[in-house]
Amino acid sequence: MVEEIFDVVDAQDNVQGAFGRQEVHAKGLFHRAVHILVRGEDGRILVQRRGFNKDCSPGLWDTSAGGHVASGEEYQSAASRELLEELGINCGGQLEFLFKLPAGVATGQEFVCVYQGVTAEVPYLQESEVAAARWVSREELNAWIKRDRSQFTPVFLKICEEVGLI
Repeated sequence: MVEEIFDVVDAQDNVQGAFGRQEVHAKGLFHRAVHILVRGEDGRILVQRRGFNKDCSPGLWDTSAGGHVASGEEYQSAASRELLEELGINCGGQLEFLFKLPAGVATGQEFVCVYQGVTAEVPYLQESEVAAARWVSREELNAWIKRDRSQFTPVFLKICEEVGLI
């Protein structure tokens, strides 16, 4: 299997070079990622349970889709790619940029651009990445997080705080 290559960036998110996934994570280098919140036409949010084979936060609940930005790739195209790869959804090709989180401990040293999309499409889970997915209302999600925050990734909790879901 070919190792993924990521752009390594400085504290202002300027590209400084490109390195393999293992080296980037082992050295804690700043790099880029995307997260997408998918809402159904009824307003519910799709959350995914990360695959149990993942190297970061296996089995924890997370945003609808997310992943690294490949070397030379733009945030927006990475968001569309990850959404299609993980869930088979394209949100009609329309993803709305919400905000950007700075790189830090809560994000795994990743600058994270967060997008939102609305769909009526039925998700098709990529089994190697996603263990499960389910639609939840804002109220259900809020109660779930209050019951047990440990079931969720740190970046998901940060994103939920930023968008006012919790």
